Amino acid sequence: MGITAILLLVAELFFTILKVLYHVVTGVVKTCVPALRKPKSVEGEVILVTGAGSGLGRLLSEKLALRHNAKVVCVDVNASENAKTADNINKSKGSAFAYTCDLTDQDDVEALAQSVRTNVGEVTILVNNAGVVTGKKFLESTNKMNRLTMAVNTESHFWTVKAFLPAMMKKNHGHVVTVASGAGLVGIHKLADYCASKFGAVGFAESLMAEMYTEGKDGVKSTLVCPYFISTGMFDGVTSRIPAILPILTPDYVTDKIIDAMLNNQEVLLMPRSLYLLVVVKGFLPVKAIQEIMTFLGAGDMMTHFTGRDKKD
Repeated sequence: MGITAILLLVAELFFTILKVLYHVVTGVVKTCVPALRKPKSVEGEVILVTGAGSGLGRLLSEKLALRHNAKVVCVDVNASENAKTADNINKSKGSAFAYTCDLTDQDDVEALAQSVRTNVGEVTILVNNAGVVTGKKFLESTNKMNRLTMAVNTESHFWTVKAFLPAMMKKNHGHVVTVASGAGLVGIHKLADYCASKFGAVGFAESLMAEMYTEGKDGVKSTLVCPYFISTGMFDGVTSRIPAILPILTPDYVTDKIIDAMLNNQEVLLMPRSLYLLVVVKGFLPVKAIQEIMTFLGAGDMMTHFTGRDKKD
């Protein structure tokens, strides 16, 4: 490497450090002084929410339609519950459209995209929220549930993003929200397939973010959401040994935080805040040390009384 190349590299490093410091300071200021944020409006935007038939998906759909005046496309494999979500919104003078779709089927997703494009409009915000959980020791879980977990929690994101991202990139306007999990950041007892699927969702969202940055698509935003357990019914029976550090989150709280993060173009949202510290600590402590911390936090017992959502739901 010649002297000129070395000097250019040093100059680039210097400017990179300046930009890093700028983003760190900006992030801290926005976090500490929320009044400085300028939330965007999603009024009139076409927002597609997967898993809209229950839990977070239903609440997100209702809040986005009724509080923020968006056109919400409700998508779920459960036609009757999904229709209820859309009906609730429309009866309250919001705008919602119900579509039944098997998100694990690429052809079904492509058909969904074409129908939505024709009958509602181009989707500008995609919320990948649908999820399933097995909740058993890995060797006691069925292959069918293992495959379904990966298909719904990870692979379905591939098909929805391929269906709706091109139009966003063409206009350099859009947003992809990935509802992953704190279980996508650290392995948990009795959640092997779920953790694998959520690790996959986290990796996919981060890679997608990197692609948009590299491609210069600064108008296409991405928000990765990783919450701890939520009392939606999906994780009924789960307990927290130390609620002050790892509380079971309420759906209202989580959906409000997700929408706030989306409106402020926040790239990563972890809930509760203790998860940020856990991620940092995991990066430099020995594996056995992390296991001791997780044992203290009750990770080995939190799934002991897991029942999950009533299969009739």
